[in-house]
Amino acid sequence: MKDFRELQVWHKAHKLTLEVYKASAAFPKAEMYGLSAQIRRAVASIATNIAEGCGRGSNKELKQFLQISMGSASEVEYQNLLSYELGYIDRKVYDDLDASVQEVKKMLSSYIVKIN
Repeated sequence: MKDFRELQVWHKAHKLTLEVYKASAAFPKAEMYGLSAQIRRAVASIATNIAEGCGRGSNKELKQFLQISMGSASEVEYQNLLSYELGYIDRKVYDDLDASVQEVKKMLSSYIVKIN
C-alpha cells in the first residue's frame, strides 16, 4: 500500500481538479447537470483513482487504476476542448487546462511504465 499524497502525479491531478471546478463555475446554468457535472466527475476521477490504486494491495491493481485515471484524463481533455468551442471558457483558460491535462497524462504514463 502506498500513500497517494506522496505522489507528484496525484498533486498535479488534484490541482487540475481545483482548476476545472473553478473554470466550470462560470458555465451557463443550463449546463449544471450537463457538461459542467460531467467534466467535474471526470476530473475528480483522475486523482480519485490514483488514490484508490495506492490503497490496493499490488502493483497490478495500482496499474489498473492508473490506467483508469488515464482514461479520465483523456475524457477531461475532450470536455475541455468542447467547453472552449462552445464558448464557455476563453482561450487562455483552455490552454492552461490543456497544458495541465497533458502534464498529468505524461506523468501517469511514466508511472505506469515504471510499475511494469
